[in-house]
Amino acid sequence: MASTAHALHILVKHKEQAEDILKQLKKGAKFQTLAKKHSTCPSGKKGGDLGEFRRGTMVPQFDKVCFSCEVLTPQLVKTKFGWHIIKVLYRT
Repeated sequence: MASTAHALHILVKHKEQAEDILKQLKKGAKFQTLAKKHSTCPSGKKGGDLGEFRRGTMVPQFDKVCFSCEVLTPQLVKTKFGWHIIKVLYRT
């Protein structure tokens, strides 16, 4: 079972905006470009890069997606911070 993950994310306030960003990604838009443009998280300036983190470091909903979703496939999840589009780059 993986104990660390490296992920990118885009944080927005509204589900509609998150769904729109997800559609743009599916059409080939660059994740980092959209993160810089739309993310309200400070990591947005770095293209949404959260770096590598341990299981249990992030809020439960975010953590669950990072350690169970398909790698490199953007996922949508809601937390107390808002709506996240998460792209896991790898797990170790």
